[in-house]
Amino acid sequence: MSKEKTSPAVVIVGGGFGGLYAAKALGNRGVAVTLIDRRNFHLFQPLLYQVATGGLSPGDIASPLRGVLGRYRNIRVLQDEVTGLDPENRNVLLESGEIVYDYLLLAAGTRHHYFGNDQWEKLAPGLKTVEDALEMRRRIFNAFEKAEAAATGEEQKRLSTFVIVGGGPTGVELAGAMAELAYGTLRRDFRNFDPTQTRIVLVEAGPRLLPPYAEKDSQKARLTLEKKGVEVRTATAVKEVREGAVILTLPDKNEETIAAETVLWGAGVVGTPLATTIAGATGVETDRQHRLPVGGDLSLANFPEIMVLGDMAHFEQDGQALPGVAQVAMQQGRYAARRILAETRGETAKPFRYKNKGNMAVIGRNAAIADLGFASLSGLPAWLIWVFVHIAYLIGYDNRILVLVQWASNYFTRKRGARLITLPGWSPGEEKSPG
Repeated sequence: MSKEKTSPAVVIVGGGFGGLYAAKALGNRGVAVTLIDRRNFHLFQPLLYQVATGGLSPGDIASPLRGVLGRYRNIRVLQDEVTGLDPENRNVLLESGEIVYDYLLLAAGTRHHYFGNDQWEKLAPGLKTVEDALEMRRRIFNAFEKAEAAATGEEQKRLSTFVIVGGGPTGVELAGAMAELAYGTLRRDFRNFDPTQTRIVLVEAGPRLLPPYAEKDSQKARLTLEKKGVEVRTATAVKEVREGAVILTLPDKNEETIAAETVLWGAGVVGTPLATTIAGATGVETDRQHRLPVGGDLSLANFPEIMVLGDMAHFEQDGQALPGVAQVAMQQGRYAARRILAETRGETAKPFRYKNKGNMAVIGRNAAIADLGFASLSGLPAWLIWVFVHIAYLIGYDNRILVLVQWASNYFTRKRGARLITLPGWSPGEEKSPG
């Protein structure tokens, strides 16, 4: 009597863009999929800055994984923490036990990088999780409330000074949103304090903003931010972050101290501790950002059954490492699924090739930069493209409607409905925008 043929077991670690798109591409196909994440939801990270500045609430940009994947009968979801890997026996070690795989897809993302100064994290929160966004939101709106109650003009000035570190898309979008908030939404909300006197400083260590973009687009972004009232400092590095102040190293190597209540970090990313754990188990060396190097089929050296997707992966194309953006992770997730299905049919998939569909960054109301490859747009046309692309890629019909309605309301009223000041460590639960 012949043995019953079992479906290959595919284990996916991480419910972000890479993991979720791989799982959906494998849905109701001839494989058994287990998706593991320590959270029970998929988070649309590109819009976290809008949660941080009160434009959206956490529930608007998060979708329960079980709800997203519920229609696929071959997929199960586990809320668990990966603690280790036994690659020889193909076991993923979890807090609750272990699970065997035929294919393992690692898509656990990254965390913010302080370049050896991890002590700054308490003073300058990054923006990678819902909790990060809520902490930023709490600090931003607390600073305005404290400025209203300040006894002296000097204290008021410090409380209403915001320093944003990092001139990539996160920093640029945060700076633009902060300018809209301070100089627009809040300008009539206080009696003892004028929010239009808020100082917003964007600091970038490199020579220009938005390094992956064309130089002309970087210049447009800078000019737009400056027109909105943001101070842009390029070729300027952060030497120290301390309570109530930031010390900068200027282009001429002199130093400047800015008294600021709030520092927001968007200057870089680094691999999670899981990447280090995987590297130790497989003998692979990570890159400087603690990402795992992969080959043309997205697999680790000597372990073709282990693929790394998205921000965790160091994948080089045309001599350059791919950026850690959502569209890279999406395409790699779909490729990993195609490769697995091809191999189950005894075929070999072609090497992965990333197709850049363009880069976009929003700078505020009617202002954005869109590099589409064949064309470069700015202003209102770029902003409209940005809006509809982000609506289209949100996971879940309800989220698309909620965000579209909220954005429309914010656009016409210039108000932000999610300006809640929560306690440190507060759990978002089912919070929705109050409308």
